[in-house]
Amino acid sequence: MEKPHTIRILKTRKSFILTQISLRFLAAASTLAATWITFTTKQTTLVFGIQIDARYSYSPTFKFFAYANLIACAFTFLSLFFVFVLGNKPAVDPTHYFYVFLHDLIMTLLLMGGCAAATAIGYVGKYGNSHSGWVAICGYFAKFCNRITAASLLSYFGFLLYLLLTIISANKSRQIQV
Repeated sequence: MEKPHTIRILKTRKSFILTQISLRFLAAASTLAATWITFTTKQTTLVFGIQIDARYSYSPTFKFFAYANLIACAFTFLSLFFVFVLGNKPAVDPTHYFYVFLHDLIMTLLLMGGCAAATAIGYVGKYGNSHSGWVAICGYFAKFCNRITAASLLSYFGFLLYLLLTIISANKSRQIQV
């Protein structure tokens, strides 16, 4: 018969793994959706009688945003595999949790950078900047701006999920004996 302390540890470990898998799956889905929306967003319109295209690939910032989300999504699927394998091992070395923490921290920072860049350019696109002479373009490219806004919101959701994963992983990696 197992001791109550051992049963509690197994339940805690199982809930940790289930939480990790659930949050990672949601983060992968939101970053994949943000990537897909960004890659497929384009609009052509007439401005003063001239046909103008708006695509994510015309802005280095939106390229960074799209590829940051794509990288985060790909590494999320890799970390899902790692966490699943980690959960099926009977005894886990606590340093493995530290590696999960480092992964989560790097993905959080990558998503934060992508979200910040897209938000900054999105703000200029929506409101312009009178000091530098940039006019607002969202009045002409409403569909483009709305889709990029949706992608940004999904990416922010992924960022928040990764922030939560980082906190959970940091807490779990505190068990390392030095």
